[in-house]
Amino acid sequence: MQFFQLVKSSKYMKRRDFLQFSSSSVLLPLLLNGFGAKAFDKATTPFMKAMQEVADTNDRILVVIQLGGGNDGLNMVIPLDQYDVYSSVALRGNIAIPENRILKLKNRNDIGLHPAMTGLQTLHNEGKLAIVHSAGYASPSFSHFRASDIWFTGSDADKYSTSGWLGRYIENRYAGFPDEYPNNSNPDPLAIQIASISSTAFVSSSISAALAIQDPDTFARIVGDKPNLIPGELPNNTAGKYTAFIRQQQTTSVAYAAQLKTAAGKGKNLVEYPANNNLAAQLKIVTRLIAGGLQTKVYYVSLGGFDTHSDQVSATDNTTGNHANLLQNLSNGIKSFMDDLKANGLDNRVAGMTFSEFGRRAISNGSKGTDHGWASPLLVFGNGVKTQNIGNNPNLKDLVNNNIKLQTDFRQVYASILTDWMGASDEMVKKVLINKSFANVPIFREGLLPNEEEIAQSIKLYPNPAQNDAIIESDLFVNGFGQVQVADLSGRFQNTNSYKISNTQIRLDVSQLPVGEYLVNIESGKNKLVKKLLVSR
Repeated sequence: MQFFQLVKSSKYMKRRDFLQFSSSSVLLPLLLNGFGAKAFDKATTPFMKAMQEVADTNDRILVVIQLGGGNDGLNMVIPLDQYDVYSSVALRGNIAIPENRILKLKNRNDIGLHPAMTGLQTLHNEGKLAIVHSAGYASPSFSHFRASDIWFTGSDADKYSTSGWLGRYIENRYAGFPDEYPNNSNPDPLAIQIASISSTAFVSSSISAALAIQDPDTFARIVGDKPNLIPGELPNNTAGKYTAFIRQQQTTSVAYAAQLKTAAGKGKNLVEYPANNNLAAQLKIVTRLIAGGLQTKVYYVSLGGFDTHSDQVSATDNTTGNHANLLQNLSNGIKSFMDDLKANGLDNRVAGMTFSEFGRRAISNGSKGTDHGWASPLLVFGNGVKTQNIGNNPNLKDLVNNNIKLQTDFRQVYASILTDWMGASDEMVKKVLINKSFANVPIFREGLLPNEEEIAQSIKLYPNPAQNDAIIESDLFVNGFGQVQVADLSGRFQNTNSYKISNTQIRLDVSQLPVGEYLVNIESGKNKLVKKLLVSR
């Protein structure tokens, strides 16, 4: 992946990954009309090591976990600061989790987790789990089919799309898809879903971008862990033999079977996964394929059963029951997955997110269950997590028809994952999200500094694209100017014969630079900014 994709035009580089290594000990001074300009000496600097770390984005992987049926987020992430309201008879007294059983979180006294989620409690306390509060979209649908379609496609509630957000991402990310794939550079499936039919989320303008593996048992047959035919499964007659033949043909004709077999043969699971946990079984496959060297960028797994209209909790203990079992499978599955990735030395490469087509109503029903609702918490996990809580607990005294109000549009999470984790450009993300822009949430980046966005908007770079000259303009330069640096995408700084033409303007001479993309690094006092510049003729 090109480094410039991590640096967004007209936005401050929040973590300063690029400039924080620009110490004077590794720079050669140049004259810039009385103002300091610097260029890097060798590629063996801390800066270039940071460049390599950023380049590792090309190896990053996304795992999407669908919680089918509409998860009750209010019993998953519990607002301790409103416990009296939460547990009241008027709200959900018949299904509320006892306060003394709620799992506490490190440095948090306002929220806790369902007692079945000890694995995710550990990840949160280690700084590897982010909770995005009250995620959803405006004008929600409470139909399973339509609500799922909105999440799959990334469309507005009143709009329809024939393609999915991940399908559009892959189509925009990989030029020539699907006609030119697989190829020598990308011999493996670009996306894998463990499901009988590929999700609409992977539909591109022409085909599904994902390889669908029906279930863990089918995977075992494809890679040779199990025989294609199970003795005694089918009757020993003409119909049985014909059915067996069809099944074998379906198994052996799966696209990319050879690549799956090779990766499965190389990859190893190094931790024990919980038994009788279908999600864990799916994630176990994902780890094995990643460890085996498969170049797949997106994996999609699912856990169903969250449509808990009745018997969400057991008759005698609100901490047990159907919902508790589901949350335990979710929590234990993710924790085992992360432990296995760590044991394989792969945990820095993978980030995951959960979503459900909708939440449940804040007020429980008379059947010890919950009905279809609006916003609910969304989880993001991985070593790349920087901000652990996005938004605030829902206000349980301010509901809309007994529903939790929306705080975060789910497409903000998509945008953050695509840009800050997968390294997509703003332009690409806008295409993926059906020509709409959504503000990122700081899941994978440090929180915003007080004047960051104002600083970013106050420094202009034009014309862009440039042919011979480019101007950097800002009122910040009136109080002093530090340095400007122009780097190509391999990290080599270029001499642009730059000079100050007014108290607010710096001219860059790019006439000698080859056509292509460059990074312009600007420092003025304590303010630092990186912008992308395109040289075109």
